[in-house]
Amino acid sequence: MKICQVKINTSYGTQTRMGILINDNQVIDVNHVWSMYYAKDNRYNSQERADYICPNSLHTILTLKDQPIEFFQMTQTLFETYQKDGDLDLSGNGKLLYSLDDESIALTKPIDKITTYRDFYAHEKHVAKGFEKRNEPIPEAWYEIPAYYKGPSAGFIGPEDEVLWPHYSNILDYELELGVIVGKEGKNIKAENATDHIFGFSILNDISARDIQRKEMAIRLGPAKGKDFCSVIGPVITTIDEFNNKEPDLLMTATINGQEWSRGQSGDSHFSFSEMIAHVSMDEWVLPGDFMGSGTVGTGCGLEIDKWIQSGDTIELFVEGIGTLRNKIGNKRTV
Repeated sequence: MKICQVKINTSYGTQTRMGILINDNQVIDVNHVWSMYYAKDNRYNSQERADYICPNSLHTILTLKDQPIEFFQMTQTLFETYQKDGDLDLSGNGKLLYSLDDESIALTKPIDKITTYRDFYAHEKHVAKGFEKRNEPIPEAWYEIPAYYKGPSAGFIGPEDEVLWPHYSNILDYELELGVIVGKEGKNIKAENATDHIFGFSILNDISARDIQRKEMAIRLGPAKGKDFCSVIGPVITTIDEFNNKEPDLLMTATINGQEWSRGQSGDSHFSFSEMIAHVSMDEWVLPGDFMGSGTVGTGCGLEIDKWIQSGDTIELFVEGIGTLRNKIGNKRTV
């Protein structure tokens, strides 16, 4: 399944609804499916019951459901029953199905709240290029532990949103990454059991202000202002059962204004996500809604290939089995 959120522009403002993407251009409204279920059961408070059993929040569902993937599968089965009966509209103008062909409806970031954001540094090709530019060898410690930094979870944007270019930076960069959403809590998780804690995979564009990041890292702190202003996730979260409940090896590309700049494989990471999750969970809780990035895939940023994005550029990150995350680079802000 591909879990998503849509934003719906109405005369009363913009609504955001959690959904399941089907047929590439239709979205099942998960909460409304359950409202229909209780309405058909002749319940007076069908919507209230739906809000209780199925809040319009992926973060809440991941936090409270022991088997969230099974829950979404059950929801899709219910929907297919109603679709077969031709019964897709609720009283009060609620819909069970949206079409992305409708200009008033569009995908937005696929999760409403991220608990903790961690981004790793796990692809050796990317790491080697960075140290080569600094005329330094890769530290031995890099091969020993899957290192990461923590970023803010509130600044994420989604597909088609404009990427912020902060006023304090002159050099902006994209980063092509695969990310995982955690669906089950755990502490001191064994690597061999870690896939049990993965809900699904999404595309991450870890936007970087390279000039500020360079200064921060020279002090041996950060990154902070070089990263914290904007990160991009989407367009959907593909659940791990779509990959046979294993970590997949996926083709990844980055295209700028229609020209391919980057190409790599998610599977060439030195550390697996299972190893990353096990490392994080040492005497620390890994929680539902946590988001972890793999780090940039080899050739997956302008810093590696000496090409730099500019204001107005359209960037498309493609990951096999997930889709294409498309954004436009905004103009540099002024104070």
